[in-house]
Amino acid sequence: MLHVCSTPQEQIERLVAIVSETLAQDIRRRGHAVLAVSGGRSPIALFQALAVAPIAWEHVTVTLADDRLLPADHADSNAALVHTHLLQGAAARARFLPVVDDPNAMAASVERANARFRALGQPLTIAVLGMGDDGHTASLFPGAAQIGDGLDPAYPAPYLGLIPPHAPYPRITLSVAELLRAGRLLLSIAGETKRAVYTRASTPPPRADLPISFVMQQQTTPFDAYWAP
Repeated sequence: MLHVCSTPQEQIERLVAIVSETLAQDIRRRGHAVLAVSGGRSPIALFQALAVAPIAWEHVTVTLADDRLLPADHADSNAALVHTHLLQGAAARARFLPVVDDPNAMAASVERANARFRALGQPLTIAVLGMGDDGHTASLFPGAAQIGDGLDPAYPAPYLGLIPPHAPYPRITLSVAELLRAGRLLLSIAGETKRAVYTRASTPPPRADLPISFVMQQQTTPFDAYWAP
C-alpha cells in the first residue's frame, strides 16, 4: 500500500514510529530484533531520527540491505553511512552486522556475510528499502547478470554478489527470497519520478526490468510504501 505524506518530516515520523514499534514487538517476542537498512543519501534524515528514538538498541542487530565492495571507511560505503548517521548515541549500543569484510574478495565476502546472517538464528524483523529511478531496490539492478538469482523466490542464500550494469562498484545485496522472509518491509520514496516508477511497478506481473515489483506485488510479507514530495 502507498501512503502519501504531505511533507518529508511526516514521512520520517511515520517511518520511525513503525520501525520502533515493530522492533519492540520482536524484542518482546524473541528477546532480539534485526533491522536492515539501505544506503545512499536519501535515508540520512531517517537514520538521524531513528538514532534518537526510544528503541532498546542493545537488543537490536542492524545490518544492510546491500553494500558496495569497498572498505568500511570509504565515503561511498553504506557501512560508513550507517556508522556516521545511525549508530550514534544510544543507537551505538546496537550490534552492527557488516556485509563486506574484504573489498578485494567478492565471493569470500558473500560467503561470510551469509554465514554471519544465518548465525543470527532469525529472519529480518523489518527492512527499510529505497528505490532507484530504474526500479532497483537494495542492489538488485535491472540488467545485471545475477538478477535472476536475486529475484528468485527460492534462492537459497540471504546475500549474493551482483555487478550493476550502469552503477559504480560491485555490490553485495540481500536476495528477494530473504527479503520476503522478513517480518515487515517498508519502502521510502520521494518525488514525482519515483511515484511514477512505483505506479508502473505495481502493475502485474512482476518484471525483471523493475526489480522492486517483486517486493511490491508479493502476498507473503507485509509491505508498505511511504511517499513524500
